[in-house]
Amino acid sequence: MIAVPKRDQILVGLDIGTTKICAIVAEITDGGMLNIIGVGASPSRGLRKGVVVDIESTVESIKKAVEEAELMAAVQINSVYTGIAGSHISAENCKGVVALKKAEVTREDIHRAIESARTLAVIPHERRILHVLPREYMVDGQEGVREPLGLSGNRLEVNVHVITGAVTSAQNIIKSVNRAGLDVVDIILQPLASSEAVLSQEERDLGVAMVDLGGGTTDLAIFLDGSIRHSAVLPIGGQNLTKDLAIGLLTSQTEAEKIKMQYGIARTDLVTGHETVEVPSVGDRPARTFSRRDIAEILEPRVEEMFELVRREIARAGYEGILGAGVVLTGGTSLLEGMPDAAEKVLNLPARRGTPSGVGGLRDIVSNPGHATGVGLLLHARKHADELETAGLRNGGPWAKMFGWTKRVLEVF
Repeated sequence: MIAVPKRDQILVGLDIGTTKICAIVAEITDGGMLNIIGVGASPSRGLRKGVVVDIESTVESIKKAVEEAELMAAVQINSVYTGIAGSHISAENCKGVVALKKAEVTREDIHRAIESARTLAVIPHERRILHVLPREYMVDGQEGVREPLGLSGNRLEVNVHVITGAVTSAQNIIKSVNRAGLDVVDIILQPLASSEAVLSQEERDLGVAMVDLGGGTTDLAIFLDGSIRHSAVLPIGGQNLTKDLAIGLLTSQTEAEKIKMQYGIARTDLVTGHETVEVPSVGDRPARTFSRRDIAEILEPRVEEMFELVRREIARAGYEGILGAGVVLTGGTSLLEGMPDAAEKVLNLPARRGTPSGVGGLRDIVSNPGHATGVGLLLHARKHADELETAGLRNGGPWAKMFGWTKRVLEVF
């Protein structure tokens, strides 16, 4: 029988991605440290560009990843924190204003100001709010306040970043997780989670663009002066590179994926030597031989297109030329050789790969850009667990209530 540690000491992040589903289990130590104790992964078969399109396949992939994580961690997983992405994600900035009840800002005043901003957001009935993130506070007109608690004044204003998603997309994630026998504690925007794992406070202060290059989507989060300023999900990812290779090399997508990871390079001018690769053909046709330069020439235009979309989004949001810390690339597709160089060329910003940090235990297993979202879900959960507990929103409460779903109802579909 599996030994089950005290429930409140365990957090589970479930990264439901387009190409893989990963479950990461962490134990909270007495000192508040997150120790990774189990990791499970399974190929993702039921998603397209970050959105569930086949529930049964998604459920099976979730079950496999969770069972593997349970065996490694020797725990039984009952509830998870999961992420959400896809081109249906959108965001807007709103302002809330309240009069202070006392001569100084209290915690209640801060909550009232944020709630005031939330109510001013124009949200269509088919969408739901995922996050309301404070960008900046103002007390009696004084701008640039990061933490207003305790400041004297008569009026509190707050600028917030409101992130919304399609109701049906969130419902399908919840439905898939519930059918796998699990509760959803909270749904977190994937680029927000990834940024928790790979960005330093200095980068957030200076100005940085976090680009999470996933299999189906490219997620962008821009930070400046310590807070999030803009977020977007772009409908292009590593699968586009794989498909281009499959077509260009006349091979299967399975072989194209292997070749991409082993021999792929994002820029032709980084290719050295004359290394060749034997590529299996489809059917009974003989294998063909290609050079690494041939492979790079197929990948480079698509990589440049990905970063050009990122550049346009940064410019559209008004942050071109003011990101002092440059770009941090993460996600599995960022592992392609030469990706930071390609990003620097197109974006004209310094770029680095971001690997997850801030955890202990089996951290070597998750020290990979592909695990940034999974680790970030855990870090986000630890940071906000007390708020959820206070609001009575544990064990799937907020999402089951908000979307009208319960595990019992879902099981009859």
